[in-house]
Amino acid sequence: MRSLVAPAAVLLLAACGAAPGSDKPKTSGGTQSGCLTRAYPEIGGPISLINQDGERVTEETFKGHPTLIYFGYTFCPDVCPSTLVTVKRAYDRLPDGVTPPQTLLISVDPDRDTPDALKKYVSNKAFPANLQGLTGSQEEVRAAADSFLADYSRIDEPDSQAGYAMDHTSLLYLMDEDWKLKTFFTYDDTDESISSCLAELLK
Repeated sequence: MRSLVAPAAVLLLAACGAAPGSDKPKTSGGTQSGCLTRAYPEIGGPISLINQDGERVTEETFKGHPTLIYFGYTFCPDVCPSTLVTVKRAYDRLPDGVTPPQTLLISVDPDRDTPDALKKYVSNKAFPANLQGLTGSQEEVRAAADSFLADYSRIDEPDSQAGYAMDHTSLLYLMDEDWKLKTFFTYDDTDESISSCLAELLK
């Protein structure tokens, strides 16, 4: 199923490497490169996970307002925190009257990312103020990732302090009020291009 969308959606597997806008042309992303035409019906589907407060949530929990979703994990040393910082900066650029979407971090490392670990992580003031962390069983997380055509895998690093890292798709998915994909952002997108696209889509 992933092969249906991968060429168009540019599904990027990142071993916590490049971050949004790190060394990419600033002309990429946003409305100038088609952010308004990235609504693939194959991407997005049901989820059933646990939030940082230990509460069960599903897609129904978030319907009624736009939601921005990122698959990552708290031990990610660079791309995940950089992405979340970029999202906050994008939100800070939004014009008056445009409300930022609800923001979700779905952990691809549920063995380490307990609700308590996520609660501490999402409280980082450099991240969006409305960031929620979601985790669950291995099966629940895999099902959520599959519904977004996202992929991830464990990479053992026995010489590192963490012991292993997670390769994962590095996209931001914007879902509309009905939990349908409205657009997505790649690491080509800067805070400026993300903000510009969100301002156009959420006005």
